[in-house]
Amino acid sequence: MSNAPDEVRAWAQARSEARTRRDWAEADRLRAAIEAAGWRVIDRGNRFSLEPARAPDVVEAGRTRYGSSAAVPSILDQPATAFVTVVLVTGEGRVDLVQALAGLRRHAPARTQVVLVADRPGPEQEAELLAADGPAAGLVGGLEPEIVWTSEPLGWAGALNAGLRRAAAPVIVLLDPAVELTGDLLSELVGVLDDPTVALAGPWGLVTDDLRRFEPATPGDVDAIDGSALAFRRAEISERGLLDEHFRLSTNLDIWWSLVLRDEGQDRPSRRAVAVGDEAASRPTGLPDAVSDGAAGRERLVRRSFYRVLDRFGARRDLLTGSRESLG
Repeated sequence: MSNAPDEVRAWAQARSEARTRRDWAEADRLRAAIEAAGWRVIDRGNRFSLEPARAPDVVEAGRTRYGSSAAVPSILDQPATAFVTVVLVTGEGRVDLVQALAGLRRHAPARTQVVLVADRPGPEQEAELLAADGPAAGLVGGLEPEIVWTSEPLGWAGALNAGLRRAAAPVIVLLDPAVELTGDLLSELVGVLDDPTVALAGPWGLVTDDLRRFEPATPGDVDAIDGSALAFRRAEISERGLLDEHFRLSTNLDIWWSLVLRDEGQDRPSRRAVAVGDEAASRPTGLPDAVSDGAAGRERLVRRSFYRVLDRFGARRDLLTGSRESLG
């Protein structure tokens, strides 16, 4: 069958028997136990097989390349040691690293921690990261960023989770490598999050009338924050969990995460998303997502991610800023 542990094999067999008697609740419980143990069950009619749920970690030249975000050692439960953490992901097809790091070098405040996730980058970016005198050297006040390497592409949410697990500051900023800081955006975002009614902030906001079409917004209270630069508190991770790794692309992940952070339940007022600081950063339009199986694969993943947003929040009009204003 596989080299799965005996316990996992027993769970898989019990799950198969539960499926035969149509006990779907028990089958789902056993699937969750199997996946939590790091395995995946593949059904083939009345038979099944087991496969590792994640790629293996690989050690090369003393450097560990992690096969999953969960394999990255977490420091989220440790006391904060930095002012703000910036998480950037670079992978195959993204070549904006030099500009992004140059902006951070010029404008990041003291005690900025930078976590760079090298999500199986292309040869050009890998060479930049490995070069002793490359852009990764002396990033902020002589502080080199921490680089988290992956053995296989984890997808956008998975790669961000790998970086989030290394966050050492009370506030985390997710930053697309295509964004260039032109001022002290990071301090401004940290300051906004001093307000407990604010769940997240960033320079570019989004608004919607129906939770299906989101449009760029002017500064102020908005429905969601564009993921090109999105700030939130580290404590939110322990309360709301890490990002949903079904979001293989960046598209729609920012909307989903914004609503997750703002949602306090339908019987309580939602927290705020605030667009602020657009004068301190610049970005190109139409940031691309790298997808190995081409345009058709990208469209399929975009649709799936949109449905994940709708499944959870499609009926939550109470989360709209317009709804809040109408309630006075």
